[in-house]
Amino acid sequence: MQALLLPLVMTTAFGALIGTLCRLTRWPGHDRPLLFPLVGLAAGITAFFIHLALNWVTGAPAWWLPVLVVLQVWLWLGPLGPRRALGRQRK
Repeated sequence: MQALLLPLVMTTAFGALIGTLCRLTRWPGHDRPLLFPLVGLAAGITAFFIHLALNWVTGAPAWWLPVLVVLQVWLWLGPLGPRRALGRQRK
């Protein structure tokens, strides 16, 4: 159990860092600041379990894990991320 806990915690922290960096680079939706680290946390957790499955099935190398985290954050905040209504303007 502890062999999985440390990599999981490190992966979620890395995901939160990547999410925060995306917020600091002013991606669309930066007016909701807590969204980015939370999406990074969720992306880190899912990427960890995807990597575990890939490692079990194909013997995936360890360097795929950070790549999976970055791709998950990019997908969830970019093309698959939350949409803003273009007609509404916040005042």
